[in-house]
Amino acid sequence: MNMHLFIWPLLCLLLLTEASAQTVKYQTDKHIVNQQERMVFKQWDRDKFTPKRGFLSLNYQYWITWALHPRYPRTDRRPLSLSGPQTLRLLLVSAMKSTEEAYKKHADTLRRTAVTELANHAGAVSAADPLWLLYYSNEFRPLTGGQGGDALDGSTAEVRDYLTRTGALEWYLEESTALAERLAGARTADIDRGSRIMAYHRMLGEYRQLRSIWEAKKQRAGLYLKLARANREIRGFPQSVSVIPGRSDIRIADDVLRKSKL
Repeated sequence: MNMHLFIWPLLCLLLLTEASAQTVKYQTDKHIVNQQERMVFKQWDRDKFTPKRGFLSLNYQYWITWALHPRYPRTDRRPLSLSGPQTLRLLLVSAMKSTEEAYKKHADTLRRTAVTELANHAGAVSAADPLWLLYYSNEFRPLTGGQGGDALDGSTAEVRDYLTRTGALEWYLEESTALAERLAGARTADIDRGSRIMAYHRMLGEYRQLRSIWEAKKQRAGLYLKLARANREIRGFPQSVSVIPGRSDIRIADDVLRKSKL
């Protein structure tokens, strides 16, 4: 019983000694804390530089600490100060970002300009031109559609045969083919859009003039064939026309035309 009374207090004393041996006391130095606060997040304050001069500047700790660094307390060394490294880094990052955005904007402008210039000059995209789709494609459809045989539409068989025999149809087809080749060249050439539109305009005027000449040829061919037919009828039936001696050729022609209309 006496042995237990001796052992238990001894064990408790050993446990308390072990616990106190493992406890670490946190030591703080106000000088180090002040410096850490000044360097990281606290507001700059020169009054917190310790140790201080003391009475009549007789504090030996001040001279030991700051004698070799007299300008240190007057220099703001915070990373986020006005001239701190972190502030400079953030300003540099901001400047680099602005430069990057300016370069990106410039590159986008160059890309849009290049695409616009390509659309204005490339002949490969001329078929998608709005002015061509809305107007010129319809005006040039007989040329681009390869419908040269439609040149004789609306004409009688006699007129068709006459225009073919005299070579008028061949002339019209050659002129249409040449104009169609010039139009195809203007559409596929890499030229300015304004020059391309002006070429369309000039060729459209030439095409309309060619069409008007061709229509006049067809009308004159029909009139000529009608006059020739009337002349043959008059020669076959001379009694149908009263020929008066001394009449002029104009009067005779008028009588022939009048007879042909009956």
